[in-house]
Amino acid sequence: MREFLVEITTTVPEGTGQDEIDERRAAEAVRARELAASGRLARLWRPVGELRSIGIWRAADEAELHEKVLGTLPLRPWMTLTVTALQPHPNDPGPDRAEGAP
Repeated sequence: MREFLVEITTTVPEGTGQDEIDERRAAEAVRARELAASGRLARLWRPVGELRSIGIWRAADEAELHEKVLGTLPLRPWMTLTVTALQPHPNDPGPDRAEGAP
């Protein structure tokens, strides 16, 4: 599975009722937990003082990411996305790097 850096800005359409907003946000939290449990959502952050999120998401390719992962989010119709495909860096000190690997 490939990893993608996804920046998400959610803008609620003007005139949307509070009940709909609350329902979608609750459903979004449930769906995010499901995607995390399945390994599709690896990490998610919110920059301090900003109403956007930045996350590491996983899918076979970008088409699958949009269709079967991000497209299943209840807030997706209100989202603007920036997707960047990632690949490992040879100097990554991350946990998957074996001790002494070149």
